[in-house]
Amino acid sequence: MNDTKAMPFLERQIKLKSHPDQIRSVENIVDELKNELAFKEDAYANIMIAVTEAVNNGITHGNKSDPQKWVHVGFEAKIPYRLVVTVKDEGEGFDPNTLADPTSPENIENIGGRGVFLMRHLADELNFLDEGRKVEMVFNI
Repeated sequence: MNDTKAMPFLERQIKLKSHPDQIRSVENIVDELKNELAFKEDAYANIMIAVTEAVNNGITHGNKSDPQKWVHVGFEAKIPYRLVVTVKDEGEGFDPNTLADPTSPENIENIGGRGVFLMRHLADELNFLDEGRKVEMVFNI
């Protein structure tokens, strides 16, 4: 991301155990941020879906639901009005370029790759870092 001049004016960090019930904590933060930052309803929906997908992927695919591993989620609101969300797991990583397109006819029945597909289409910018263990999503709010 080339946004080094933008100054953060709000930051939140959360550390989650690798269990699906932890996603509710992330949803609560997104709800709080919507109220604090007053972002548009469509931005809210995009953020909620993309962030919960990223956290679920970190828990399920990255950390393989290992209760000894953590998922770290960071929220940083910047001026101009952008929300940067990072989700980092403690897994082995992956190459997002090797994921099959879930919309192609041969993959319609497969469930894999849909979360990354959604994140790519809902975030205004998406970057995979640290060999796929960290995803950075940027939303214009």
